Amino acid sequence: MTSPMALLIPAALALAAGAALAQSDAVPAFKDVDSIEARVQGCVTCHGQSGQGTSNGYYPRIAGKPAGYLYNQLVAFRDGTRRYPPMNYLVAYLPDSYLREIAEHFARQRPPFAPKETGAADAVVLARGKSLVTAGDPQKGIPACVTCHGAGLTGMEPGIPGLAGLRPTYIVGQLTRWRVGERHAAEPDCMKRVATRLSDTDITAVAAWLSQQVAPRDPSPESSNLVRMPFACGSQR
Repeated sequence: MTSPMALLIPAALALAAGAALAQSDAVPAFKDVDSIEARVQGCVTCHGQSGQGTSNGYYPRIAGKPAGYLYNQLVAFRDGTRRYPPMNYLVAYLPDSYLREIAEHFARQRPPFAPKETGAADAVVLARGKSLVTAGDPQKGIPACVTCHGAGLTGMEPGIPGLAGLRPTYIVGQLTRWRVGERHAAEPDCMKRVATRLSDTDITAVAAWLSQQVAPRDPSPESSNLVRMPFACGSQR
């Protein structure tokens, strides 16, 4: 005769399996709540599930950027040297090890790029933007963006971000903040040297041209090449 306990065991196992399935269905983005995918859910609301960015142009694509760059920005937000209240609040009490884990996670992501924007910039503006990005302006002491950000605009290890996939509103906002002294990088701050030589028209032109470029086939950042860089750059230490 089968004991009552023997009958209860299969039932308990069935209930446990059902509970596990229900939990899995409730959190389709990740199966392990003690995983990096689970822990970055505070990031993906603005930056997308894989860091691909969102339709809000002020929240940039962070997927595939050098881990060193992403880590430096997270530290800057945490320590208040880069100011944006939602980010400052989000990472205020996170240790270096956690910030590095977040940076390495998004650096590994390779989601598709969003469709390029169809802007209203005229041919003259786009031509100026292309010239600044690909050749610079020697008369104003402005190096080409591709010199540091890579021929495919995918960035350079360990600390220079890719520009591919960024919305024009974000590019204009960040270049303007650097120019007026609201954004900083480790000294020597090479971006400050560049941004202070850009006019409003230049910034608009660069952003407009970049936003209309075809996404690179390989979004991986280039290897470090200090010899090629026109200025000493603290973020490349």
